[in-house]
Amino acid sequence: MNYKPRIFSLIFMMAFAFCSTEANDVGFVSRKGHQFIRKNKPYYFIGVNYWYGGLLAAGKDSAQGKERVKQELDFLKSHGVNNLRVLAGSEGYGLVNGVERLRPSLQPERGVFKSDILQGLDYLLYEMGKRDMVAVLYLSNNWEWSGGFLQYLNWNKKISDSTMQSKMSWDGLRDNTSMFYSCEPCKQDYLKQVDFIMRRVNKYTGRPYIQDPAIMAWQLANEPRPMRTSAVEHYREWTSSVASYIKTKDRNHLVTIGTEGIMGTDESSELFREVHTPPQVDYLTVHIWPKNWQWFQGTDINAQVKEVIKRSDEYISRHVSIARELKKPMVIEEFGLPRDQHLFSPSSATTARDEYFEKVFSSLRNSYHYGDVISGCNIWSFGGIARPREGQLFWKEGDDFMGDPPQEEQGLNSIFDSDGSTWTLIKSFADTLSPKKS
Repeated sequence: MNYKPRIFSLIFMMAFAFCSTEANDVGFVSRKGHQFIRKNKPYYFIGVNYWYGGLLAAGKDSAQGKERVKQELDFLKSHGVNNLRVLAGSEGYGLVNGVERLRPSLQPERGVFKSDILQGLDYLLYEMGKRDMVAVLYLSNNWEWSGGFLQYLNWNKKISDSTMQSKMSWDGLRDNTSMFYSCEPCKQDYLKQVDFIMRRVNKYTGRPYIQDPAIMAWQLANEPRPMRTSAVEHYREWTSSVASYIKTKDRNHLVTIGTEGIMGTDESSELFREVHTPPQVDYLTVHIWPKNWQWFQGTDINAQVKEVIKRSDEYISRHVSIARELKKPMVIEEFGLPRDQHLFSPSSATTARDEYFEKVFSSLRNSYHYGDVISGCNIWSFGGIARPREGQLFWKEGDDFMGDPPQEEQGLNSIFDSDGSTWTLIKSFADTLSPKKS
């Protein structure tokens, strides 16, 4: 029997453990069994999705963007929020799936990267570091609004310009996107962007990203799905290989996939378990979308919120069982609900949303008290000081970014800084998650 691989593996694990202990002392988030650890204490959090945060200081008016970043980070910090989920890079430009994608793009053309765009992410991480906040950075997107997998397929002639630009049916979108996992040049192009981001040295701190404790984790993509059962094997191999690849480049940070959970893994609890089993995947993620999954009908959300809560609780429980089995933490990293009566105006009420959020926060708080696997949640999505344009439903280039991506009605799921009842609720729960002794 050849013992060399075992010896090498043991040496690597000892070195990795030493590095992880040292990193934890300076504020990196690490994992110990089914819990996150930060500064040698279990780390539980209420966070927000702030996907556009790295773009604010990268636009034409960088000074104004920087002021917005500082103002919004101060606001979040004052309400107990210290964890932000952020888009690290987008691909291509122009129409995709019939809508305008966000700009500016990190990779507007295949293999052409705009390093100045990352100055916005540099600044966000710099300001987050000063406030002892951490970011989860996702590296691409299953969905069209930032280019993502469809753009890699287009660049590699798997889908035509006309197909990508026109509005696809749901089946057409599934058929097209599922090809990404078997497209070798597409996956290589994706890794080039991963490398470009991970090699970045922050302009403001002089610190390489891979040595920055303001980063909690790298996420393979936003909601990567196999999309079709025929793509499952390629999907499983891709998630595992990319997680391993990132770990060879960076031993300071956690890695996760970014899945919605069972709903996004071919509706298979077994596939969800399998893709989160490899040791290179540090934790599980769950997204909950009652509107998209048709857990309520029409605009009278208040009358149906109890059913939404019931189904969400069942969905969370199914994933908690798998996380316990794998002995890994779990984050409910996207969950949202429209305002009462499905209105978009910041002046409209959020009664149903607040009731729904309170239930999700209670699941986290209970997990905190019992030292269980639910370790955090990230609300979708922080709208900050931005406001929808009156009489305009969808985002156009030049508009302020808010929590709703370009393909969704602006104001649909955004939590604005003016949503007083929601922020009172957030802070009341965040205050209960003070660090515990390990």
